[in-house]
Amino acid sequence: MDLPSRQELLEAATRHRPLLEKFLLDLIRVPSVHGQEPGVQLLVREYFEDLGRRVTEVPIGEDIRDDPEYTRAEMDVAYEGRNNLVIDLGGNGGGRSLVLNTHSDVVPAGSWEGGFDPTVSDGVLTGRGAVDCKGQIGAIFLSCKLLDEFDLELQGDLSAQVVIEEEIGGNGTLSLIREGYSADGVVVLEGTDLTVCPANRGAVWFRATVDGIPVHMARKYEGVSAIEKSMDLVRLLNQYESELAEEAGEQPLFSEYEHPVQVNVGRMEAGDWPATVPGSSVLEGGVGFLPNRNLDSIKEDLVSLLGRNEWLSEHGKFEFERLHNDAYQIPVDHPLVVEMAKSAGNIGIEARVRGMIASCDARLFNRVGGMPTIVFGAGDIDQAHSRGERVELGDIALEAGALVYMACAWCGA
Repeated sequence: MDLPSRQELLEAATRHRPLLEKFLLDLIRVPSVHGQEPGVQLLVREYFEDLGRRVTEVPIGEDIRDDPEYTRAEMDVAYEGRNNLVIDLGGNGGGRSLVLNTHSDVVPAGSWEGGFDPTVSDGVLTGRGAVDCKGQIGAIFLSCKLLDEFDLELQGDLSAQVVIEEEIGGNGTLSLIREGYSADGVVVLEGTDLTVCPANRGAVWFRATVDGIPVHMARKYEGVSAIEKSMDLVRLLNQYESELAEEAGEQPLFSEYEHPVQVNVGRMEAGDWPATVPGSSVLEGGVGFLPNRNLDSIKEDLVSLLGRNEWLSEHGKFEFERLHNDAYQIPVDHPLVVEMAKSAGNIGIEARVRGMIASCDARLFNRVGGMPTIVFGAGDIDQAHSRGERVELGDIALEAGALVYMACAWCGA
């Protein structure tokens, strides 16, 4: 079968732009933050069913909370009615299978009053989720239109997964993996600036509690300030960041990043009265690390930091109850990487391969599901979670075209 040319695909994508815009504007208008995803999932289902695709709602069982890979949210929300979607995009089972995975949940808009009032201006879509990740759902939608227009019949099975709870750690994807959904290859769609990413950084959040000795301000020097001792811990964490960066050495897929590893303290709560020496302090933060390390070793390192300070060794502790994303990497010469880079080049994208500096659901497919996995998608990760989040519709068209070529190359057409 002769595949459509780059020009033919992009011209077809231009013809379908009005429908794509409507789809994306409709999606972004639904504020699908954690616990409020059913509305957007219903919308996605209706749009894909209108294309003639079979869409399956896959429930998430409450027992997923007992899974060792489960990530706890700040507030638990029941899973009843909050389903993942699996969309059959074609194939007769006669070739390699491919999954396109992305998510419909978004982070809150916060102070961005227009976050859920999206706009399109000069070919740029602006709104919460434009990059992360409703624009990626749009790329899948457009790729379906292109497959249909050119009568491209796939041999291997192609499916899409639109999941929930990616933003809090990946529980939607984890549930599908535990339910037995698998493929010969997985492309996780996130904003990579149309770069092929066969690796991504890991991230673990921590909660560090430091106890002091509370006394009245008048007796300050008889007490011990938990805040001051917490500052000692912050200095140790900054020192650890430098050690982690030096240990990482030269990681080719991450060499272009000035700071590929990070240790951050994002929140602090301490004390209960201005005239009292604080008796307790809580720091919350995270560590971003590269595939040369794993999650367990990072946790062990953090706990061992307490031993570097006499007070902290007796009065400090670390807990890791929330986000815990391991790093992952597959070889750059893996067929999945090679085919995706070639497909990107065929549609006119500079075929760059590098590591992804953020963490996402890709590591679950690879480390838990044992599947070769890459990350790819329109939009810059710098836009994700930002005020004024935006993506160029032309880049979504390029992404969709690359996915069409990738599906044909990987699954057979």
